[in-house]
Amino acid sequence: MGQPISLDIPHSLGKAGVRQRLDSGISRITEKIPGGGHVTHRWEGDTMHFTVSAMGQQIASTATVFEDKVHAVVDLPAFLGLFAGQVKAVIEREAPKLLK
Repeated sequence: MGQPISLDIPHSLGKAGVRQRLDSGISRITEKIPGGGHVTHRWEGDTMHFTVSAMGQQIASTATVFEDKVHAVVDLPAFLGLFAGQVKAVIEREAPKLLK
């Protein structure tokens, strides 16, 4: 069973601005992964579903865009759940950079 991480990332870009930033920057996630990885994404309304594949693991995630925040849910596989605290800290530090 996975270990979900849930967090809100504030922004002042509006929905369209956030969607543009996410579309153009989501692949940069792999720059933070030792050895790299691969990201796929698709939109359903205001929710981006994306999967990060790296180190033999797949991490399914969603990012729902609101006018003033992005609500992200990252579902870590059981093995990576051991590192949930560190992963959340990196997301909290790096995600706002994607929205600037």
